[in-house]
Formats: sequence, C-alpha cells, structure tokens
Amino acid sequence: MRVFKHSLLLVILIITSFNSIAALPNNINGKALPTLAPLIKKVSPAVVDISVFGESTATPGVPNELLEFLQPQRPPQQFSGLGSGVIIDAQQGYIITNYHVIENADDIVISLTSGHQYKATVIGQDPQSDIALLQIKSKQPLVAITFANSDQLQVGDFTIAIGNPFGLGQTVTSGIVSALGRSGLNLQNLENYIQTDAAINSGNSGGALLNLNGELIGINTAILGPNGGNIGIAFAIPSNMVKNLTQQLLEFGEIRRGILGIKGGEVTPDLAKSFSLDVTKGAFIYQVTPDSAADKAGLKAGDVITAINGTAIKSFAALRAKIGTLSSGKKVSLSVIQDNKYKNINVILGGNTTTAKAKLTPILPVIFEGAILKDIAPGQSVAGVNVVEVKPNSMASRIGLLENDKIIAVNKTAISNQAELISALEQAKNMRALNIMRNNRLIYIILD
Repeated sequence: MRVFKHSLLLVILIITSFNSIAALPNNINGKALPTLAPLIKKVSPAVVDISVFGESTATPGVPNELLEFLQPQRPPQQFSGLGSGVIIDAQQGYIITNYHVIENADDIVISLTSGHQYKATVIGQDPQSDIALLQIKSKQPLVAITFANSDQLQVGDFTIAIGNPFGLGQTVTSGIVSALGRSGLNLQNLENYIQTDAAINSGNSGGALLNLNGELIGINTAILGPNGGNIGIAFAIPSNMVKNLTQQLLEFGEIRRGILGIKGGEVTPDLAKSFSLDVTKGAFIYQVTPDSAADKAGLKAGDVITAINGTAIKSFAALRAKIGTLSSGKKVSLSVIQDNKYKNINVILGGNTTTAKAKLTPILPVIFEGAILKDIAPGQSVAGVNVVEVKPNSMASRIGLLENDKIIAVNKTAISNQAELISALEQAKNMRALNIMRNNRLIYIILD
C-alpha cells in the first residue's frame, strides 16, 4: 500500500494482483449487464468545471473592525477557487452554478470536457437561494441538460452526481434520494433541499444531480460531514426552484421575490390537537401582516396551508422556499384549512419595494451586499438607516458593518432613509465615509 498526497486529497492506492481475481462477465445469459455509460456519455459535456480568481481584504477568523486598527492599509489578498456548473441553454451558453462558487470573483473561467476554456459573464445571482447564472460565448457547439420536475421525486429514486471534486476533473457518482424537503441547516435563507447519498465533495458545488433519464433534478450545493468530507449526506437545490429563479434572472437580471406576508411554523401533533386539525403536515399561520397579499386574499391566523398550486406543502420552510422562487405579482392557488373547512384561496403575491431601488441604484448592492437595511422609524432618538443583518464574509462585512449599526450620515451629511443614503453616496466625489452610531458611540467607515 502506498499513501501519498495529491493537492489536499489523501489518496490511498491498494495494489492487488489482478491474476487472483476472476474477470467479471460482460453479460449474463447473453444479456449485457446494466450500465450508465451511454447516459453519462450523453450528459457529461453539459457539466463544466469552474475556476474563479479574485482579491479579498478579509482575514478568516479576524473581525473586520479589529483589522481596521491592526492593518489599516492591509493589501488585498489574491484568492482562487474551484467548482462546477451545468449548461442549461446550449444556444445562449447559459450556465447555472452556486452563488458561493463565484462570490466576489473578478474572473470566472469555464472549462468544457472538450478542453476548451472560456471566460464567463455573470448574468444574475441570488445569495438567498445560492444560485448564480453565468454565460459564455463558445465557438464550439454546446450540450445542455433539460430540467426534470423535482416535485415528482420520491425517496428511493436513483440519482447521479457529476462535478469536479477537489479539482480532480469531472467525476461521476451515484446514489438515491435519501430525503426530500430538508431545511433548518442554516446554509441559506431558502432551504428545501434534496438529500442524497451520492458521493459529493468540495468542488462538486454547482454540479448536476440527475435522474436516470439524464435530466436535472437538482444543483449540488452542500455536504454534511464532521471533517468536511463525504459521509453520504449531501444536499441539492431542487430543479424546479432553480428553473423558477433562472427565469427571473433572465427576465429581470435580478430576483423580484414574491411576498405572501405571513409568519408561521410547523404543524406539530400538539398544535394539531389544540386546533382540532385532521392533518399533521403543513404550514401553520401564526400572524398575517396587515395589508399584505395574504391579508388581502383572506388568510387568517390559525389557518393551515397544505398545498400551493396543487403541490403538497409539508412544512413552513417548504412553503417559504416555494414562495421565495416566485416573482411578485404572481397568482398562486393555496389549499387552506380555515375554520376546520378546506378551501382554495387565490393570492397575488406582493413584492419587496427595496428590489426596485437596488436595481435603479447599483451602488447599494455592491457596497452593502450581504446586509439587510431598514429605515429607522420617525420619532426615534436618531434618524438614518438601521443595519438589521450582515452576512458573514459578505461585502458589507468586509467594509466593517455590524448588525445593529445605525448609518446616520455620509461625509457628515445627515441622512434619514435609504434613498437619501444612496443619493449621498452617489454625490460624494472623492472619499466616502459612513458616519455610524455603534453602541452609542460615533465611528467612521471609509469606503474608498
């Protein structure tokens, strides 16, 4: 036995005399043994390797605000990464991958199975679902994979995973659907994953999860393992979710996410007993936001949503993920238990008004990417914009923003809402400084 390292992968080769092993037959009773080879040969050109390159000023494990004192002029660090992608439109060269694969990349290089390489352009991205849409201009004919209906998947269905683990090159593994509708993993805001035991490792992110027809049932995105390696628990974003989001990115260049306007949770046995419900699965509504889409449609606290557009809903997380892939203004049909009666209620989804502002003023998504901002309500002790949330390793995190920061001015010019914040940043000619109120202390964050 020889043990050696290849990159960061420990490879163990066990050399055995093949003379001592009887050759496997290539047929039984004249019938060829089952093989996936023809299917793999057909679909493998549609799965690509992705290499990313960029610069980052972040230092893992060290808060940005501390680095401002320790290394105020620290130079940016070069980084590179590997992942996978799936060609979904051969004519236009559209490729789907994970957002986390290309996040903050300055250059994205696509490698085809033919050996040809192309630089990719980002058409759109959605951090909440971990989806990104790329495009290449290929001189060679491309092969695309068609979408399957992931709502028709069942536990036990066979799966095929294709990707680029550890940068070794295209690799094919197989397994089954281990579970459906996985959520609560704290990977993304929208979670409704397919769980599979097909071997998936670092570098497989953005690759294809297929059925035995060679159709796309999911985009591989994460694994659960104590040491970061495969233990047979991997997760993929369902193809229907990917398809809906891709259509929005192609149409709008962004996600115009529909909003129902409810707060809720799971239907537990105790809850079902308390409300005399004859179901044990679904999305229980705790609260309906006034004047929201749900309120206008007649949904009430205590209702249970059991299906959306005819597809069963087993949990509140599943409902949230379904709604999160639909665009604002979309009409949906909800199957609801209301006052112990089954009803079908049509709802026209509302929208997030900040989306349009972000599109009109591109500086906001660039500087504040990864942050959730909210105008401070009138009558408070300070006026400005509150930082509700900051995603780790995001652009907002790297410039030094923290949760609960209050942005009160730009270059000492007071602002009272997001519109004024954006306007002040656009008008700043040279240096731009955010005036931040943090823990009742005034600090400055220099943007450039």
